[in-house]
Amino acid sequence: MELVIGDKTYSSWSMRPWLVLKRAGAEFTETLVRLNRPETPAQLALHSPSGLVPALKLDGVTLWDSLAISEWAAERYPEARLWPEDPTARALARAAASEMHAGFRSLRGELPMDLSRREHKTVTPITEADIRRVTRLWTELRRRSAADGPFLLGGWSIADAFFTPVATRFRSYGVLLSDYGDAGEAGTYAQALLAEPEFLEWERGALAEQAGA
Repeated sequence: MELVIGDKTYSSWSMRPWLVLKRAGAEFTETLVRLNRPETPAQLALHSPSGLVPALKLDGVTLWDSLAISEWAAERYPEARLWPEDPTARALARAAASEMHAGFRSLRGELPMDLSRREHKTVTPITEADIRRVTRLWTELRRRSAADGPFLLGGWSIADAFFTPVATRFRSYGVLLSDYGDAGEAGTYAQALLAEPEFLEWERGALAEQAGA
């Protein structure tokens, strides 16, 4: 099994299924395609039918979407419990992950993931609305699941993999969620995501990439 990813410093889409596969205990190799270089399109074309990362190669089949890879992992490794067992919590986790997968375009565009960056940035009203929505979503789901664990729906799930890059964006650009309606739950949740061993392993990989760039 081979996971093709982009730079760990920048590629939020690559991070998500990488975290999922790590959490599942899957054995896989990594192939890195450096992004934003003249040779990038040709390199991506060798691995991904969409010309994008991530891509997971499985016995002659390639999955080229982060959510599809994550769903495959949930079915392949049921013992990892990558979605909540409770049907309602599972539906909420899927809804949250899908909203992140398809939405928050202004947030993603204006505050791109960059694990090396530390600054304070003033955002546009459209991005402010995205941050407020993220804050509200995290707060509502954390209040619902507080007794079940520190993550979005209690125990760690694919939804948490999808929001981990968002937590890095808030850290990178000095976004204080208390300025966007957070009473504490959302900020605490973001800190929990960034303290997870799998994320810390990814971050170490990003630092190694930066040192060798």
